[in-house]
Amino acid sequence: MKRETSFYSEEELSVLGLKSYGNDVFISRYSRIYNPQNVSIGNHVRIDDFSIISAGKSIEIGNYVHIACYVSLIGNEKIVISDFCGVSGRVSIYSSSDDYSGNAMSNPMVPDIYTNVQNSPVILEKHVIIGCGSVILPGVVIKEGAAIGALSVVVSNCKANTIYSGNPLKAIIPRAQKYKELEKNLLK
Repeated sequence: MKRETSFYSEEELSVLGLKSYGNDVFISRYSRIYNPQNVSIGNHVRIDDFSIISAGKSIEIGNYVHIACYVSLIGNEKIVISDFCGVSGRVSIYSSSDDYSGNAMSNPMVPDIYTNVQNSPVILEKHVIIGCGSVILPGVVIKEGAAIGALSVVVSNCKANTIYSGNPLKAIIPRAQKYKELEKNLLK
């Protein structure tokens, strides 16, 4: 007897229309993927319930990545989530944002000539962890090993191996780097 789970089967994954996907991939049937032809997923990836992946240019998810419940990856530009990243529940990552100045109109139902949407890639390098409820805005690069505390708002680049938190975001303390040794052991 076939055991049912909340994750797509291999057969179901093969017809989602993803650009590519690896082995050991678990995508919840309760998540949504828009423009799947622009989504690449590596090996050992789990995407939990009620996550929304809406790929404009592209969304690239590396190996050994967890995307928790209620995560949003949205925008017209590229979003990269590199190997060994963890994206906690209710995190929102945007590669596009409306102009809030009042000098343009906003929302996707208004014709483009009246809006001033800002589009810029978002990159999470290896071993980045994003705490629950955080928001990452267009143009941000979070360097390898950085950690973002819960409920933070990230509007500028983050240095490697540093723990950040808050709104406005502040560097708190250096982050340990034992993860590098652990990665080597895992990949032996």
